[in-house]
Amino acid sequence: MTGSGAALIFPILAILLVPVGLAFAELVAMLPYSSAVDIWTTNAFGHKGGWAAQWLMFLVQVVEPPMMAFIFITALNYFIPVPPSMMVWVAIGIVVLWYILSNFNIGLTGSLATIFFFTMVIISLIVSGSFFFSGNWSAANLTAGGGMFPKGFNGVFIAFAVFSLKFIGFEMTPTMIEETNFPAHKMWKIILSALFVPALLYFFVVIAMGGMAPWQELSAMNMPEPELIAKYGLPKILAIAAIVSGILHALTTLMGFWVSSARVLYGAAQLNQLPRAFMKLNKYGQPYLANLVVLAFSIFFCLFTGDNWVQYVYAVSCIAAGLVYFVCCLDAMVLRRKFLEWERPYKAPGGNALLILGMAVSVWIIIGSMLEMPFGGYVSLAIYCLIGVLIYWFMAIHRKNHPKELQLITLTPKDIEQY
Repeated sequence: MTGSGAALIFPILAILLVPVGLAFAELVAMLPYSSAVDIWTTNAFGHKGGWAAQWLMFLVQVVEPPMMAFIFITALNYFIPVPPSMMVWVAIGIVVLWYILSNFNIGLTGSLATIFFFTMVIISLIVSGSFFFSGNWSAANLTAGGGMFPKGFNGVFIAFAVFSLKFIGFEMTPTMIEETNFPAHKMWKIILSALFVPALLYFFVVIAMGGMAPWQELSAMNMPEPELIAKYGLPKILAIAAIVSGILHALTTLMGFWVSSARVLYGAAQLNQLPRAFMKLNKYGQPYLANLVVLAFSIFFCLFTGDNWVQYVYAVSCIAAGLVYFVCCLDAMVLRRKFLEWERPYKAPGGNALLILGMAVSVWIIIGSMLEMPFGGYVSLAIYCLIGVLIYWFMAIHRKNHPKELQLITLTPKDIEQY
């Protein structure tokens, strides 16, 4: 859709997402709960709005593990070919395996994720650097045949929407705020780093690949880096390194989003929007029922995704993310007016104008992603929303039978010490 112009879109998009990121930073500093989006929206618009926002937030998180399973398979194909008819079942096998691992202590997982992340970045820089100094890189390839923006405005519009997936992750930090010792009022630093570190890395990598071949050739490749290495006879170790980097990317992302998905369900149970069973922990301190539900939805999206997993997952997750971003910017505006007396350890600069800009960017993401979503995506999204409505309806009936035990909870800054 963009050719080598993708390199420029990444840093620009990171800047455009700053208002959304700072809205999240303000809200998590004021209301630092794992229920995050749910409790922010509940305070702004009531429990129905809070549940709707939380259910969308769960979608943003839970659609990632299946995508990482497919990325893992794509990388694995370089070493062990997986028949197309088996891809979905292998992906399901991967998420089942991770479900088993997710029920053990995540301390080791966190340490491994840190090691994997920095290793992935270093390998990516080495492989990209080898392209620049290979003698085959040419700036002419970046622009040849309209390669900078071959699809014109339409390609740019779509890319700004779906590339937001590459930054999804900054909004999951609030869901784990109760498990970190990082000060909530400084969370803006984490969020901004989650926007600009990837942006710079993607810029460097895309420029490196874009200079190796015309955009028409690159867009036809399934795995550009190894294929470029083979084409120019570069050391095969670089291809293996690129594949390893992709595998590490899949593993670290799967780790983070699986944990966050379970915490979103845990947070909803805190507020009695889900049965209290979702808060029960096993002997390793893991919410085993929440993990089981994450597995069920991961399998659901694996089955719906099929061969068109890239377009499908990008579109579904970006639509949900755009809706969550819009709601959270609106939450920040409403809560500023509704609860002037609440202490705000961090307040996003720029007043409401910054938040309105964040809402405009969110709408852009939603529309652009909808234009790219295949029919199966609309079907699965409709089913997912229906499940959310049925859960809310079931809990409302259950609450009538147990009004005291399941009374809806609204957490405020006064409850911080308790939680």
